[in-house]
Amino acid sequence: MEPTPIPHPGRYWRTLDNGLILCEVCPRACKLGEGQRGLCFVRGREGGQMVLHTYGRSSGFCIDPIEKKPLDHFLPGTPVFSFGTAGCNLTCKFCQNWDISKSREMDTLMDEASPQAIARAAKAHGCRSVAFTYNDPVVFLEYAVDTAIACRAEGLKTVAVTAGYISPQARPEFFEPMDAANVDLKAFNPVFYRELCSADLKDVLDTLVWIRTHSKTWLEITTLLIPGQNDGDDELTAQCRWIKENLGPDVPLHFSAFHPDFKMRGTPPTPPATLTRARAIGLKEGLHYVYTGNVRDVEGGTTFCPHCHAALIVRDQYQILKWGMKAGACGRCGTKIPGVFEQAPGTWGAKREPVRLGG
Repeated sequence: MEPTPIPHPGRYWRTLDNGLILCEVCPRACKLGEGQRGLCFVRGREGGQMVLHTYGRSSGFCIDPIEKKPLDHFLPGTPVFSFGTAGCNLTCKFCQNWDISKSREMDTLMDEASPQAIARAAKAHGCRSVAFTYNDPVVFLEYAVDTAIACRAEGLKTVAVTAGYISPQARPEFFEPMDAANVDLKAFNPVFYRELCSADLKDVLDTLVWIRTHSKTWLEITTLLIPGQNDGDDELTAQCRWIKENLGPDVPLHFSAFHPDFKMRGTPPTPPATLTRARAIGLKEGLHYVYTGNVRDVEGGTTFCPHCHAALIVRDQYQILKWGMKAGACGRCGTKIPGVFEQAPGTWGAKREPVRLGG
């Protein structure tokens, strides 16, 4: 039987006049008495202080293509060492990783790994980066930040795959060691966020603006399109306009296909035509890099030069078929392409390789 993990001291909390403690990691601001846990289930109160119950414990490790995060402008073609823990600070009824993010039994089932062990394992397996994914790393902030620092010491980059539901106080520490982030902008509709995620759209928009204006973290955005919920032309147009006006036209936007899961198993999957329509709206509104995901769509996965329209990185899902970049620029006209690029793409391809630390 696996040992019960020792709670790790948490940060971003304070004691209230009534004796409760206030968690300030995310906008949910849970107020906790002794022995209680927040909505995320992994942050709680013990001995009068905030603790993290999943520090040093993972739901598993896997080497993925970086494009799976998805990140198309960050070290294309390279392998990323992916892991998560348990718990989440949102309640998305359509969660695609609900068995991990909503788990209440992961504390004793997870693989044990220190930040340094993760960094060493990622390097030993030839990965170029480590991704905090599967569940939201905001809820395991202390573990994610310590691991990111350990990765930096080993010459590795780090990636946060997050919903961006984080407090202004915690943003600087969380994103400072992150080289890239893909933020799930789940919809451009406050009612959607309130009813399907128990969250506030404004907090996520504030995080996106903060990343773009106050950090060095490379940013990409993903929206999972759910039929009848967030896929209308007016909403997509408003979202793309907001991104261009507040973040600029060069932030890549990924429209991804929903499949029935968790509490929305009766909702049909996203038709490929919906993704194509959404991509066309993004391009029409002036975004330079709009992609489709969770479907096979070579054009929707290709990086085009916004100046001369040359196909620079042609992808068939996670496989790179053509590389037309030179020194981070268009090989035809020389236009600089924003992102983190090397002279040549990696060759990892579409492989997915589970990893067991220590054995």
